[in-house]
Amino acid sequence: MAAASHVRGLLRVPLGWRCGPRRACSVAACPPAGQVRQAFLRFFQEQHGHRLVPSAPVRPRGDPGLLFVNAGMNQFKPIFLGTAHPRSELAQYQRVVNSQKCVRAGGKHNDLDDVGRDVYHHTFFEMLGNWSFGDYFKEEACGMAWELLTQIYEIPKDHLYITYFGGDASLGLSPDEESRDIWLSLGVPPSHVLPFPLRENFWEMGETGPCGPCTEIHYDHVGGGRHAAALVNRDNPDVVEIWNLVFMQYSREADGSLRPLPQHHVDTGMGLERLVTVLQSKRSNYDTDLFTPILDAIHKGCGGPGYQGLVGEADVGSVNMAYRVVADHVRTLSVCIADGVYPGMSGAELVLRRILRRAVRFCSEVLHAPPGFLASLVPAVVEVLGDAYPELRKNTDQIMNIINDNEAAFLSSLLRGRRIIDRTLQQMGPSKLFPAEVAWSLYGNLGFPLDLIGLMIEEKGIQLDWAALDQLAQEDAKRKARTQQAEQLEGSGVRLDVHSLAQLQRDGVPATDDSPKYAYTLGQDGRYGFSPCQATVLMLYKDQSLQKEVGAGQRCGVLLDRTSFYAEQGGQAHDRGYLVRLGQQDVLFPVESVQLSGGYVSHEVTAPETLQAGDRVQLFVDEAQRLACMVNHTATHLLSFALRRVLGDQTEQRGSHVTAEQLRFDFSTQAPVTTQQLQEVEGVIQEVVDQNEIVYMTEVPLALASGIQGLRTMDEVYPDPVRVVSVGVPVESALMPNSQAAMQTSVELCCGTHLLQTGAVQDLTITSERQLVKGISRIIAVTGEQAKQAREVGQSLAKEVDSLSARVKQGSSSLPEVQSLSKEVGHLTEEVSSTAMPQWQRRELQAVLKALQRAANTAIRKLEISQAAEKAQGLLEKHSKQPVIIDTIPADSLSILMKVVNQLCDKSPGASVLLLSPQASGEVLCACQVSKSALPTFSAADWALAVCTHMGGNAGGSGIVAKGSGNTKDLQGALTAALEFARSRL
Repeated sequence: MAAASHVRGLLRVPLGWRCGPRRACSVAACPPAGQVRQAFLRFFQEQHGHRLVPSAPVRPRGDPGLLFVNAGMNQFKPIFLGTAHPRSELAQYQRVVNSQKCVRAGGKHNDLDDVGRDVYHHTFFEMLGNWSFGDYFKEEACGMAWELLTQIYEIPKDHLYITYFGGDASLGLSPDEESRDIWLSLGVPPSHVLPFPLRENFWEMGETGPCGPCTEIHYDHVGGGRHAAALVNRDNPDVVEIWNLVFMQYSREADGSLRPLPQHHVDTGMGLERLVTVLQSKRSNYDTDLFTPILDAIHKGCGGPGYQGLVGEADVGSVNMAYRVVADHVRTLSVCIADGVYPGMSGAELVLRRILRRAVRFCSEVLHAPPGFLASLVPAVVEVLGDAYPELRKNTDQIMNIINDNEAAFLSSLLRGRRIIDRTLQQMGPSKLFPAEVAWSLYGNLGFPLDLIGLMIEEKGIQLDWAALDQLAQEDAKRKARTQQAEQLEGSGVRLDVHSLAQLQRDGVPATDDSPKYAYTLGQDGRYGFSPCQATVLMLYKDQSLQKEVGAGQRCGVLLDRTSFYAEQGGQAHDRGYLVRLGQQDVLFPVESVQLSGGYVSHEVTAPETLQAGDRVQLFVDEAQRLACMVNHTATHLLSFALRRVLGDQTEQRGSHVTAEQLRFDFSTQAPVTTQQLQEVEGVIQEVVDQNEIVYMTEVPLALASGIQGLRTMDEVYPDPVRVVSVGVPVESALMPNSQAAMQTSVELCCGTHLLQTGAVQDLTITSERQLVKGISRIIAVTGEQAKQAREVGQSLAKEVDSLSARVKQGSSSLPEVQSLSKEVGHLTEEVSSTAMPQWQRRELQAVLKALQRAANTAIRKLEISQAAEKAQGLLEKHSKQPVIIDTIPADSLSILMKVVNQLCDKSPGASVLLLSPQASGEVLCACQVSKSALPTFSAADWALAVCTHMGGNAGGSGIVAKGSGNTKDLQGALTAALEFARSRL
């Protein structure tokens, strides 16, 4: 035990952690969660030479198939796949340890609907993990885990059970006896080492990719000498898995087969919440100090009964479930918002919106908390997690504001949703199944949780059509899967797989020299010259294998020793162009896409003739497309700088995409961007463009570059050395200690291709700016000639709006003329909304058009009322003091006809009125109103329906007023039907 005592001293972990079950856990005896986390990190860092890396944000980096980071290994996928850039920090990792923020809600791993029902499911949790990338393997991993659990944390050995992979004959996989024997050699009794099949003990990253057997460590909360092997992996709350050690040694291929990986990796994950539950002698994660401060804040804020840990039928009124849901969800919301994932309408943002609305529902409907209560819990979350994840402290106010704003929006949606549900229930008739389409629309468009819809209609004795809902959900999932698959397939044919990358490295094939992509000059005439590039074909890639030759008509990836083509990365689209063999200039090999994997650039071509390794080729980049990308990429940097200058330094980039046609830029903002601010941003950019500033680009050691004052921070993996792009200020000046030069211009880390001087941008126009979600805006902009055209179109539309405005203000006493003007306003509004033009100008014109539409509508309404009054007076004189008035009149619209009916009833109290109006088209309009004294035997809706049905049409409305239409030549017959129906009811 001397060695263990030494380790405990190193880790500054208190002695006496032996928190046995069924024993009170004093503060002195049981460690707080923060200390448990730190002990894990220090053990691997200081005792076993692991590199401590920070948690990645919960928004996945470069992984479109993943909604959230849901496991500790997500940020290391490029290592497992062999695609990490050889000069990046990631490629240098061998032994790593961290505590990773994880969210499991939506997608393959979705625990959202289980949260609150039990005491151990969460949407947010922390994953403690240690990794080996081609370094140690099974023996060392198992030994370290056993040492940490039994010597450092002092968990009783007889409480621990080990599982290992028991083999799978169908896949030709033998039992993992190596892992079994390692555990036995560590002193684990054979009765505590258990084999399990593929489902439990074989871990896979996805449908394809790295995978391998795993060994899990389970903890028996009861212990006391009993034998609990039969309860392992049986979903028994007394025996729970606490640590999973994955040994990545295979790759799952597209055909389902397994191939040995070129390098073996270790990927382990231990849930902090479960570990703390064990060490603090609790039976529920919610009883640990990771949750109790939040639960206490809930009780303090809403009063009522405190948290008792009840579940199922014992939890009367679901109060304890509400405590758990709210505590879990506010943790998830805080972490996600701090990492830049905000509630929204698609993907991860949509899932987060659902989490927020589920929490708000439990706050308001179960805990009876006041509005704003959910956000008031954020400080308690920050107190618990802020030391480990400082971004929570930095963004506390923003987190609370976003939660409050979204709660207010949901409460508004709740009112609209209730009205839709009530209206649907009225129209359902005798059916006892609520329409699935309506429920799905409420869920998708208003963010209504389906369980809330179910509860609301159950109160009315109606059930949700869950079978139809499941069908709609499956169809929606299939649509999304098809879209995702299409996105993943793009360029996938030339993305090198892990085996091919390893073979290239084993064979000593050097990484592609892509520095020629930066080889261009700016002539005195303002034209760019792109240096010619010749290269040798090193290898061809087809059907996921490296080949020396491909035949005519075959699509393949071409690996060259050097290239001037830009591979898609850093938000910039790949180059297009073609290759020709030297001496054979008339045969073109068009380059369709260019991808970068593990330092190798692969050019996707469909070979018109046989192509072989060793062939010498000349590369021709589509210079117009490349130059357009350069213009837009440099413009993107200027836009980022201008936004920070105008909106403030807190404005941060959230993503960008640069093509030859346009640039897209996503950024965080504290408030919506105003029309004036858009103009100011364009002004700042134009100033830099007019000055034709030099764009400096230099490769700099990453550690040196990261010290640049005011450098925009981005969650990206950069190569080392990294390329620094600085506008107007030499990179050397920006690198000087305490230099303020970089604060006054655009300085960014970027691998993209850029202009050498800003003048070629010519002009930049923001054609669209909208909020993706609360706090995140997206700008679309164009440059050069496109920007000029957009401004010209804007000026032309402005003149049209001015002309129309003058005509509307002039007014007219002719209803058709005013209606025609109203239609013109509508058409011009649509044109302004859909045409590429400056966004600031679009907003100004939309405001004018909105006012014009109001003015035209007001004029129409006044003229209609005037016409209606005149017609009503004539009918009043004709049908003086009659209890039922049925007649025909000329009317240009159903709106006018309805106004005549209303005025006639106002002037003849107690009368019931039905009017028909034949149109030139042959259609007959119908409007009616019934006296309140005639209800309920006489209904306007029934009256209109009877008459319109007689005319072969339809109608709808309420008991008081209704309207409809039909088509008949027998107008007298329709009037007779109206009279007979009225007599039958009166």
